[in-house]
Amino acid sequence: MALSGVDERPTVLAVRALGLGDLLTAVPALRMLGTAYPEHRLVLAAPRPLAPIVELAGWELEPVGELEPLPRRLHGTDVGANLHGRGPESHRLLAAARPARKIWFRNDEIAESRGAPAWRRGEHEVTRWCRLLRESGIPGPPADLRLDPPAAPAPHGTAGATIVHPGAASVARRWPPERYAAVAAAEASAGRRVVVTGSPPEEPLARGIAARAGLGPESVLAGRTDLSGLASTVAGAARVVCGDTGVAHLATAFGTPSVLLFGPTSPAEWGPPPDSSRHRVLWRGRTGDPHADRPDPGLVEIGVEEVLEALDELPDPAHG
Repeated sequence: MALSGVDERPTVLAVRALGLGDLLTAVPALRMLGTAYPEHRLVLAAPRPLAPIVELAGWELEPVGELEPLPRRLHGTDVGANLHGRGPESHRLLAAARPARKIWFRNDEIAESRGAPAWRRGEHEVTRWCRLLRESGIPGPPADLRLDPPAAPAPHGTAGATIVHPGAASVARRWPPERYAAVAAAEASAGRRVVVTGSPPEEPLARGIAARAGLGPESVLAGRTDLSGLASTVAGAARVVCGDTGVAHLATAFGTPSVLLFGPTSPAEWGPPPDSSRHRVLWRGRTGDPHADRPDPGLVEIGVEEVLEALDELPDPAHG
């Protein structure tokens, strides 16, 4: 839900103006803040397209872009939590909003943050933000990434499908499309419904994969769903195949079994909980440049048969 009307309650403001996966990995920290301040209004500064997930997490959305100044109506809140990064840019934005209490990592360029918890390189993203809160005196339960599914039903004909999601924010994290097509064709040959998802700019990629796999145009959801529809599709699917993307984090949030292909970034930093039996992570054990303009060499080493074997090992979905 977006901010509306007049609310006289004291406010907790959290800043996480990043992407879908970033938001989903912050859900346990957001829960900790909500538990610690049960009488407060909970406001998350994040991009507008993430509104459906912000609502599922139980927060109100204040739409902002990455590193945009916070609106004056949110200045002077009781608590301000920088869940965006370690600064200094994001620290300065939070400081400019003058919350009574600031929760952030130490950054030596920001004198006011000295004495705050230290940033640790290589820490899992979920662990990092929960630790920030704990070391700031905010207790919380063990990290829980789960979300209730959206109330809206999944698009017609997608319940119980295999989702193939070939896109990613950077080329370095994109497995070759012909291999996704081979996986989609094998799933269809096994009698499973297959849908190919993606953002509007990824629609040509999705259509090419569907055509190569022998799937009809109705199997392509890329460009036809907003985030709410995508979330409903993942929540109702039988399984997901994708790279290190926001859709991978949706699968974790909704308990949908998944096969996740990691390349330049370690799953120890961005992967699902290592003790989860619902997800299979394929990774060659080395890192690279996540912003490179060609697929990561380790990612390319993952073969189609390896992915199909991992799919065969997945449990049945909890929802059906």
